[in-house]
Amino acid sequence: MRVIAACLFLLVAACARQAEPDLNPLAETYVRLSLEIGTHEEGYIDAYYGPAEWKTQAEAHPRSTSDLKAAADALSAQIAEAQGAARDPAVQRRARALAAYVASARFRLDMIDGERLPFADEAERLFALRPTLRPLESYDAALARIDQLVPGRGDLATRVQEFRNRYLVPPDRLDEVMEAAIAECRRRTAAHFPLPANERFELELVRDQPWGAYNWYRGDNHSLIQVNTDQPIYIDAAIGYGCHEGYPGHHVQGISAERMYRERGYVEYSVIPLFSPQGPLNEGGGNYGVDLAFPGGERLAFERGTLYPLAGLDPASADAYEALSVALDGLRGATLTIDQQFLDGQIDRNRAIELTQRYGLMSRERAERGLAFAEHYRSYVINYSTGEDVVRAFVERAGEDPAARWSAYESIITQPTLPADLQ
Repeated sequence: MRVIAACLFLLVAACARQAEPDLNPLAETYVRLSLEIGTHEEGYIDAYYGPAEWKTQAEAHPRSTSDLKAAADALSAQIAEAQGAARDPAVQRRARALAAYVASARFRLDMIDGERLPFADEAERLFALRPTLRPLESYDAALARIDQLVPGRGDLATRVQEFRNRYLVPPDRLDEVMEAAIAECRRRTAAHFPLPANERFELELVRDQPWGAYNWYRGDNHSLIQVNTDQPIYIDAAIGYGCHEGYPGHHVQGISAERMYRERGYVEYSVIPLFSPQGPLNEGGGNYGVDLAFPGGERLAFERGTLYPLAGLDPASADAYEALSVALDGLRGATLTIDQQFLDGQIDRNRAIELTQRYGLMSRERAERGLAFAEHYRSYVINYSTGEDVVRAFVERAGEDPAARWSAYESIITQPTLPADLQ
């Protein structure tokens, strides 16, 4: 009897394990769906390193947007059924994330067909995160502090621009400055995060782009990092771009996603759509990566000791620029409110540009470029500020210990994670 009972127990346990739903076929359907959506919207697929034949098949015979919507609805129902059957918390978490990815893709199809929702609703549908929008007058105190730091004649935006122009990296020194900054971001990240032996990146200076910098993750632990030289590149942008686009930002995020695909079999991470709930974690994590890699005064110390001399700038002036940079951080989020008001039709273009000049402390030309970015990418802009707020709050709840903070950040990018998992 004991032998029979033991066998029955093992049989029941085995059945329980077998009852766990297999998400990979559903994940493959999602990847193929995403690749087909990419044929309807240029730029929708930010990175793909799955089977080449899937991409070839998607591009050869893409379904119509209406057919893709029907397929997405059917897939959502299948994922919901699998999620309900899952008992393993890891499987439940993965199913929950996959369901959110499909829901985002489904709504993007509606947008491709012309549907528009209010800014905050659109953001929530695409990125599973509702943005934090503060009234513009709440930033007036920050403007007053900046006004005290940059005295003189003329409007504040002009004075700030003239002050910051003293800290432009000369074009002939930019490559060396950027290489040094990225190398230091990598060194600090590698001390806390295991990087593959073959990971690598190329740095390329480009022009005629709507963004300041971009990481193109190529797969096999390889990235191309581009920096747009049409936009002014101040000395603090070197570390900013190095961390955001490289370490521990998009390059490391790409490595982690590819690991989930290749080492754990999570097929859905073979594709990275530009518009998905991964956006706030990737962009927000890239922004927060600066403070993670350079806590306290370590960033300023490295800039003063290494980057200022490489750029031919006076290290003795670093403290003054740092004081202004800290004060300018008080305006973070102001342009998000302006973008929302403009995209929702509450203000016209000229008013949006005027407000961006005032609260972004920038020239009209730069304000126009910023508004053009928001017009093109729409609610994607929430990922930088609101995404950073979410990532920062989660990581810093781990405490003051740097190792604990790195561990918290690692937990975001090494398992299926939604913004709600951090809140």
